[in-house]
Order: sequence, then C-alpha cells, then structure tokens
Amino acid sequence: MEQVLKTSPFIRVTGTLLLPQTILRLKNLRQDQAESLFEENFAAFSGEDSHAQAGASDLNAYGLMCVASNMHNDSGNGAVVTARSLERIRIVSIAEDGKTCTWELAPEEQDLSEQSEKDMLDYIKRLVDEMAKSIQGGRHIARRAKEYTSINQMISFLCQYMSISNQEQYELLVMSSQRQRVTRFIDYLLRQKESISLNLEMNEKLSKEASEFYRRQALQRQLEALQSELKEESTVEEKSDYAARIQAAGINEENTKALMEDVKRLESLNPQSQDAEVLRSYLEFVLSLPWKKEDSFTPDLKEARALLDERHAGMEKVKERILQHLAVMKLRKSMKGSAILLVGPPGTGKTSLGKSIAAALHRPYTRLSLGGIRDESEIRGHRRTYVGAMSGRILKAMKSAGATNPVMILDEIDKMMAGGYSGDPAAAMLEVLDPEQNDTFTDHYLDLPYDLSDVMFIATANSLDTIPGPLLDRMEVIQLSSYTPSEKFVIAKDHLVPEVLKDHGIEAKDLTIEDEAIRTVIDSYTMEAGCRGLKKQLAKIARTKAVDLIETEDPVVVRADDLADILGPITVHHEKVKEANPCGVVTGLAWTAVGGEVLFIEAASMPGSGQMILTGQLGDVMKESARISYSVLKSRLPLDTMEFGKQDIHIHFPAGATPKDGPSAGITILTALASLALRKPVDSRIAMTGELSLCGDVLPIGGLKEKLFGAMRAGITKVLIPWDNQRDLAEVSEEVKEALNIVPVRTVEEVLKETLGVHLSTYELPTLAADGAAVIL
Repeated sequence: MEQVLKTSPFIRVTGTLLLPQTILRLKNLRQDQAESLFEENFAAFSGEDSHAQAGASDLNAYGLMCVASNMHNDSGNGAVVTARSLERIRIVSIAEDGKTCTWELAPEEQDLSEQSEKDMLDYIKRLVDEMAKSIQGGRHIARRAKEYTSINQMISFLCQYMSISNQEQYELLVMSSQRQRVTRFIDYLLRQKESISLNLEMNEKLSKEASEFYRRQALQRQLEALQSELKEESTVEEKSDYAARIQAAGINEENTKALMEDVKRLESLNPQSQDAEVLRSYLEFVLSLPWKKEDSFTPDLKEARALLDERHAGMEKVKERILQHLAVMKLRKSMKGSAILLVGPPGTGKTSLGKSIAAALHRPYTRLSLGGIRDESEIRGHRRTYVGAMSGRILKAMKSAGATNPVMILDEIDKMMAGGYSGDPAAAMLEVLDPEQNDTFTDHYLDLPYDLSDVMFIATANSLDTIPGPLLDRMEVIQLSSYTPSEKFVIAKDHLVPEVLKDHGIEAKDLTIEDEAIRTVIDSYTMEAGCRGLKKQLAKIARTKAVDLIETEDPVVVRADDLADILGPITVHHEKVKEANPCGVVTGLAWTAVGGEVLFIEAASMPGSGQMILTGQLGDVMKESARISYSVLKSRLPLDTMEFGKQDIHIHFPAGATPKDGPSAGITILTALASLALRKPVDSRIAMTGELSLCGDVLPIGGLKEKLFGAMRAGITKVLIPWDNQRDLAEVSEEVKEALNIVPVRTVEEVLKETLGVHLSTYELPTLAADGAAVIL
C-alpha cells in the first residue's frame, strides 16, 4: 500500500519518552514555535540537542505524530506545551526554513495473534505484580497496569517507570514487528526485576550492618559509661597492683622510679586504648625478668670433675681448663667477667660441655643461637616507638632462665653476619661480654640498665677467623680438638649406644652391638671430628634391628660382619703405607677438619730448562713451600754434580680433586726432591711434617695430635716432627706415643740424615745418565 506523505511542524525533543499513546511535556519553547504546534498535528523526533540548529542529520529517522492539548508560559523559561503522541512516523525531509518536515506513517506489523497478545499481557501484569511488592509506589503502578487491554499501551505506560536508556527506548520505537517489540520489552522488564531484587538484597544487608553498627555503638556507649564509673576504682587497683609487684621484684631504686612513671602514665590512659595495651605489655615483660640477685654458690671442684668425666670422654686438657676457671671463680667468690669461648670442629661436644658446666654450678642453663644474625636489634631489641617492638634475644634468654646467674650458651658466635645498615650484632655483643659494661646492659625495648655481670657466658665457634678481634679479646679461648677413634669408642659405648636404644624404645638386653662392630663403624663408616655421624649410623643400626626384634621377639646381636648388610658398603677408605716407596716418593701428614691423614708426595725429573711443575690443586702457601724446598735443596747440593738448569722437576700431590694448602709439607717436599736427586728411596714407614725456612730451619706446625694418630692408623712407625712441637706431645695419647718413634728435628740436615742417612754438605751425588733419562714414579 502506497504511503501518503504529509507536511507539518516538527519539534526536536531530548530526555523524553517517545512511544505511542504517551503524554509529552515540551519545555523551553519559543512562543511562536509553541503556537505553531496547535495549528495542526505536529511531528516529534528525538535528537542530540533541543537547542541545536535543525537538520536531517541531527534527528533520528523515526518519531511520533502528536497533537497539542495545552500550553502555558513558564516565567523566564519560555512556553510549555502538553501533547499526546499518536502514531509512529518516519521522517522523509525537512523544509529549508527548518520549521516543517515531510513524513509518512510507519505502522507496525501485527504479527501477534489475539491469544498470544493476551498471554503476553497477562505475563507482563504478573511480573509487575511481583515487582510491585519490592518498590515504593509499586501497588499503584500494578493497579494501573491491570486496566490496560492493549499491549502497546501497556509498554508505553510501564516504560515511564523503568530504568531504560534513550537508545533502548528508541529501539522499541523503531521495531516494526509487534512480537519483537514485546519480546524485547519483556527482556527489559526481567532485567529491571533482577535489578530490584539485587538492590533489595543489598539494602537489607546494609540495613542489617547499619543496625548492627548502631547496636554496637549503643553497647559501646553503655560500656564506656560503666567504665567511666568504674575507671577510678579499677585504675587505682591496677596502679596498686603494678606498684606492689615492682617493689617485690627486687628492682633497684633508679629503675623503680622510671617504672612508676610508666604506671602513673598508664593511669591517665583509656584502659581500652592501644597505648594502654602496649604499656601493659611492657610492664608485664619487665616484671617477668629476673631482678633479684641469687645466693652465691661455691663450685665443688670434685663434683664438677666427676660430672665432666662422667659426661665427656677424653678432652682432658679442656676439662682441666674448665676446672681451672671454676677454681678461680671459687677463690674470687664471684662470677663477674666469666666468658669462655669453646672452639672446635662440629660435633666435638661444645654445647654439651656448657650444659655440664651449668649442672656442675647448679645454675639454670639457657641457650642463644647467634648463627645468621645480621641485625643489631636481634641482640638489643627494638625501641618501643616501633609497632610490634620486642626485646632482644639476650633478655629473652634471661626471662627463659628465670635467674640472674644462668649459664648462657652463645652458640655459633663465629657465624654472626657482618654489620650493615641495620647495625653490627658483633658490636652489640661487646657490651654483653665486657665485664666492665655488662652490669648496665641496656636493651632498646627495656630502656633500663640491666645487670648481666652474674651470667656465665660460654660461646661456641668452629673457627676464630670470622670473630672480630675486640670481641675475641673479651673471652677466654679453649680449643677443642677432634676425638680420636679410641675416644669415640668410649663415647659410643658409654653414651651414644644407650641413648640411641632409648630413643628407639629398645631395651639394652634386646639389642647388643659388639665392640668390634662399633670400632668398624668408627673407622669405616664415619669420617668426622665429632660424633654426630657416628650417632646417625648407630641409629640406623637400631632402626634396622627394630624390625627383627618385632618379628622374632628374640635378642639381637650386631657383629662387624653384619654391618655391610645394615649400613651398606664401606664408605671411608684411609690411606695405608706401601711396602716400599720408589725414589722421589715420601709420606707426609695432613690435618683436616675430620682428623689426620697420610699424604704421599711424588717428585719426578725430566729433561728441560729448570722449571718446576706443581699439580694437585695446591694453594698459594703450599706452592711457596715447594719453591722454598727446591731452593734449599739447590743451595745445599754440589752444583757441579747435578745440572738443575737442564732438568724440569714435577711435584705432584695425589687426590687432585681435594684442595690442599699450608706450609707444613715443607720438609716432606724437600725429602722427596732429595730422594729423587740422590736416587735413594725413603722408607715407606717414615712420615714427616714441618714447615721449612729458606735457611733450612724446621718450623712448628699445627694439628700434631691428629697427624700422629693418622700416621699410626696408616701403619707408620717413625715420624719426624719440628723440635718446637715437642710441647704438643702432652696432648697425644700414650697409645699413639707407644706405637710411633717420634723424632724431633731442628734443621734440614737432621731431616735428611733421619730419612736418607746422608748429609747434604758431604754426600757425593751419583753421576747422572748421559742421556738424562727421566725418573718415572
């Protein structure tokens, strides 16, 4: 059907619902513009700006044919026209004057049956009824909605109360299909319903929270009112309680005065405030510290000796030093200035010695681990001005001990980290260990002088190298050496085996480990200075045999032959002397962290230009020692019988994967070179250790006790040691001294006399082969 074009005035509207069968209120119109709308029906189109210059590009394509019904003037804001929208139209063109436009009707497609329209209308009314219960004024809207029999009128009516955008309204207007329009509107309506439900749920939640908030406020006001009435009485009671506890704690007068100032300040604070809680925590910590001086106890040296002998096998020198220290304390009748540093390899009983000393003195024992500490506040604590401030570890240990005179173990003092931006913990330890200062030790958190002078400090370390000098000066150093196998056997027999059996719930009568089996574990399954690895291996034996005990219920005996099945193949292989050494091979002695070992040094010569080659992963000190030995040998040999400039010397230290360093192989290297030059072998059962000077003097070395035991274990019968090391023989067990012929030497001449039976200044060298053949070892 051909559409009829019509021309009429038009108006651009914004923010107003444009749907058929609705009432429009057109505001801010010019008088002439408003009057033109009454001449005949007019067109209304939506646009971006009601005051913009009219233009086809500014208007939406679809609008409404309207009829004006009323007009009145709004003072200062132009005319207001009330109109009713009738039919949907589509704009065709706009006149050049911009006042009229040509349009045509745009009727919708009636693609809904009467029954479908009725069903959809009923569905919309039910939705409106459900929504009406949840919104203000909803019942009025629901009653009005029930009056409509046209679904288009229903849509136009409900859109006025829905939260839909202008674009969504325009989409409803544009749709020519009635089915599509109704379906789209129902989608909008369901969305509105969901939004109302969410808002209602949120409002209920907020209402509950607000109600709870106001209830808490009311209760808080009531509580504050009650506290206000009771504040004076409770504050007085709290103040009296703290004052009485401070007086009873035995705190000195100066500190008591400072604490009473804090108690007075607590009285002025709100009891529920954060500051009051912090202050109470501080006062409770202060009162938890021991302040009263303990009654002095005179050490019983006999009891202390018996206790040390019972708990610690061997270590005679160490125990004697400890008893000497206790004797001085007994004579002085004071603990002031007691700071001992026990230095030794891991597992040698440093910490357990501290426990034994505490038991001998009948004093509380407390332990403080210093390993890895890098912050001064770990020692001194944090100032109370910081959130979460706490005391340092020293005062925490004192609180744990519960006495002013405990034995405090400062474990791993050599492993404190170097100071950085957080301060140096080693510097903080100076005040702790200095007897002239520690009676007024000040922790940052405590902020009061605290007396540490009655504390006996026992520090432990594996090495002295990383301990700062000033800190080391404040302690008496006691060196602990590694245990010998005989000492380990006694420790295992008397202490470790009973302890392991107890830990595994095994009775001594049910499991017996033979002595030979224990010795085999020590020699073939552990290689350490202490006994930790030994205890682990014994525990493995106990675990393995626990299964047999449960299955057979018969006593079990562990023999040396059984160890391979329990512990696996032997893991430790000690070097043994050879039947005979070729020329240029000599047995030396080495000292490691796990004990002494024999070390073979090999020398070979070959045609060359006089160079010396060193292999075996040697450190700088050992390389220098080799050069010194070579120089001493050349200076002592008659140069006309051996042409050093035409031969290269290669010195090798086997076990090349193991780093080696130190000067104590000096006389061993010299002897190997002399054996090579003289074409004379050295007895394989002779070993030696000693530093060599360029003048040919033999200088003292360290680790003699361990080296001599390693020599005995390897089958050595004669050992050359520096003359000045004879003083260290007192530490060597009689078992070792009886097994070895220990020969002290002063000079290189004595060394070569004992090893090769010659003197360098008189011995005639053999004539070298004409072809200068190399000596192969």
